[in-house]
Amino acid sequence: MPLESFNNSQPLTFGVELELQLVSLSDFDLTAASPDLLHLLARKPFPGNVTPEMTESMIEINSSVHSQHLPLLAELVEIRDTLVAAGDQLNIGLAGGGTHPFQHWSEQKIFEKPRFRELSSLYGYLAKQFTVFGQHVHIGCASGDDAMYLLHALSRYVPHFIALSASSPYVQGHDSGFDSARLNSVFAFPMSGRAPFTLSWDHLANVYFAKMEATGIIKSMKDFYWDIRPKPEYGTIELRVCDTPLTVERAAALAGYLQALCRHLLERSEEPPVEDDYLVYNFNRFQACRFGLDGQITHPKTYATTSLRDDILATLHKMERHGEALGSMGALRHLSAVAQDISDASYLRRQFDEQGSAEGMVHAAISRFRGVRP
Repeated sequence: MPLESFNNSQPLTFGVELELQLVSLSDFDLTAASPDLLHLLARKPFPGNVTPEMTESMIEINSSVHSQHLPLLAELVEIRDTLVAAGDQLNIGLAGGGTHPFQHWSEQKIFEKPRFRELSSLYGYLAKQFTVFGQHVHIGCASGDDAMYLLHALSRYVPHFIALSASSPYVQGHDSGFDSARLNSVFAFPMSGRAPFTLSWDHLANVYFAKMEATGIIKSMKDFYWDIRPKPEYGTIELRVCDTPLTVERAAALAGYLQALCRHLLERSEEPPVEDDYLVYNFNRFQACRFGLDGQITHPKTYATTSLRDDILATLHKMERHGEALGSMGALRHLSAVAQDISDASYLRRQFDEQGSAEGMVHAAISRFRGVRP
């Protein structure tokens, strides 16, 4: 079936998806509680939307479509409070973070849904190892060509979003040494990574996608796990590299930053993206995953290498004009404070040391998601 037409949407509108951990309050391990939680939430007034995810110890929440940072944040807080109240009724905790620090993939249960069963059959144990938790941000685009331009122009900034959201340092009971180990799980899937280079929607849909569909491997855009992918049914591009932050405030701030960057890029004041920009892409991506804010970034045009932290701070300063226009200065200030302090990954490591156990670290993550500060 040909790829559907790109449904043009209001430029720079945005929405957020958050995958969340469901945690047993008795042992702080993941618990297969999504069927019970979804059943309970179906009987409660709920802003946005909540859906099952690959395994039963996960859920995904979706915000409405917004044009400004503060209304998005207000909705995420309302969703968070509804979820926390429902979790209290079921005696489960909800938490952000890109990985649960000590869950074992073999103990996870695939959610009973045809697509998840199909993916489990195809990908084997990778499906259960996909019990990792990310934030996706959609940005509305006026046309398919604008979507392709933004998708590739944003590649230079992908490390910013990895480092600012990094919250998955622990995997299978051990410190991985990465600030964002989640993306290593995503990278195992054959259709992951970067999108093919084209700035033309017509070429992507009628040449590349048509060829891939002819191979029999691909049926829809959902089969691609690219870092940024177009979503023609929504008229958006979807940034998929962020770990789920520990707070909804961080999640809303990341969305506000992406919106400001897209406004800047659509002015076409920077050199347009080219295929060679991807020469440094995987290395920059690795630096952000491995070292977070303390990583290095090599500019795709000049090949100058600088501190990722400094590059983020300089870009946030550059985005202030757009933040003023979009009403998202609060988002930019939030992330500027993060870039000058510590990431969620560093916070989790600190909690492990202070609490003396991985269980104590999970308890701290649950409290942080509830809005409780130590």
